[in-house]
Amino acid sequence: MDSQQDMFNSMHDHQAPTPEPSDSIYGGAIHGIDSRLENVLSDEELSFRKRLGLASWIELRLLFPLAGPAVFVYMINNAMSLSTRVFCGHLGNLELAAASLGNSGVQLLAFGLMLGMGSAVETLCGQAYGAHRYSMLGVYLQRSTIVLTLTGIPLALVYVFSKPIMILLGESKDVASAAAVFVYGLIPQIFAYAINFPIQKFLQSQSIVNPSAYISAATLAAHLLLSWLAVYKLGLGLIGASLVLSLSWWIIVVAQMIYILMSEKCRLTWTGLSLQAFTGLWDFLKLSASSAVMLCLEVWYMQILVLVAGLLDNPEIALDSLSICMSISTLSLMGSVGFNAAASVRVSNELGAGHPKSAAFAITIVTLISLSIAVVEAVVVFALRHVISYAFTGGETVAKAVSELCPFLAITLVLNGVQPVLSGVAVGCGWQTFVAYINVGCYYVVGIPVGCVLGFKYNLGAKVETTKKRLDKWEDKEPLLKN
Repeated sequence: MDSQQDMFNSMHDHQAPTPEPSDSIYGGAIHGIDSRLENVLSDEELSFRKRLGLASWIELRLLFPLAGPAVFVYMINNAMSLSTRVFCGHLGNLELAAASLGNSGVQLLAFGLMLGMGSAVETLCGQAYGAHRYSMLGVYLQRSTIVLTLTGIPLALVYVFSKPIMILLGESKDVASAAAVFVYGLIPQIFAYAINFPIQKFLQSQSIVNPSAYISAATLAAHLLLSWLAVYKLGLGLIGASLVLSLSWWIIVVAQMIYILMSEKCRLTWTGLSLQAFTGLWDFLKLSASSAVMLCLEVWYMQILVLVAGLLDNPEIALDSLSICMSISTLSLMGSVGFNAAASVRVSNELGAGHPKSAAFAITIVTLISLSIAVVEAVVVFALRHVISYAFTGGETVAKAVSELCPFLAITLVLNGVQPVLSGVAVGCGWQTFVAYINVGCYYVVGIPVGCVLGFKYNLGAKVETTKKRLDKWEDKEPLLKN
């Protein structure tokens, strides 16, 4: 963490002065951080109840315009991936298993790595924006894009050799062969991730989220139409579904790039391509790697669950039921991830502006809201446990297996309401290394060994694996709330 702060400070020491917030009005938006919340929280003349009421009202007005569109963006992006699995699932159980294994077992490797490395932009851009060092945001964006694009090259090789890798890990040849076909079509998506996540964090750090929401919504409509044409009308099957998914991500990337170039709101933060982006790449890579470890350990855990499920008795049913539950969990998680982004932006902006009380208060509010929403989602999923799988596949055997997993899934959804928000707090504060240690202990020292013992030795199958990780991680992440 010290190296992160040193890097942040050294980059800003060479930065030219930027205008104060009152002098920086473009397109109706004021560049800078509102100090009203910190003033209210610091006003000892107000009673505690009045301070709490005023502070809550101010924070909610700051949080929801940021969290709402962010939740929508993540929900839409996940819906594209989810709809692709739905299209494949209605081709047959083998195709659903292949798409699930390819998506959750291989594609998440790139998603987790790229999104994790992109969180370095979230930390640095958020604090730079709070400190009024606006032009550094564009430099961070370019540096991150360079680093992530270079990282995508070895990832593409993993995709190319995904079939022998899955077979080596013990997957059946039929499922591995079909999954590999699906994965080949996702290779262009790797490089879309490399550009999208830095752009996304660049915009979010400035509380610019509505344009991404509109772009994602329009892209989802196009994605559904193109997927229907590719899979059913043109008969392209798995490869067609995955190629359309890659194309949809590139549409999002291009549209967001056009917005940055054209918008008045980005005039201070995007000043064009800069040679400065090619300096300090090694330091930025180390910071990005630290950020990636935090998220990748969690995403890889989910991949391992999918791969282990393929080794259980009757792997197609195990993969199908587990992947459906994980798809529902991931869809619900997107709401919490949206609040994760909001928490990260609020905390990093307030810390950058020197408002520690506001940062702490924002953590409390966003955590309570996300948890409340998660409880409602868990109740709905549990009530629909006997029919929810039919949205993915028509198989009665799979539906029964999913209904048995739903009580565990409901617990997972509740815990999902808190854990991602705390991760967002960690990103905003630059605590990625601390969270990485927690992930190692909960996922790999406890979760996987216990899940394997209960799944294989005691023949509990997929039941335990879906929830163990959240129960363990909740206990270890409680110190974040206290801090």
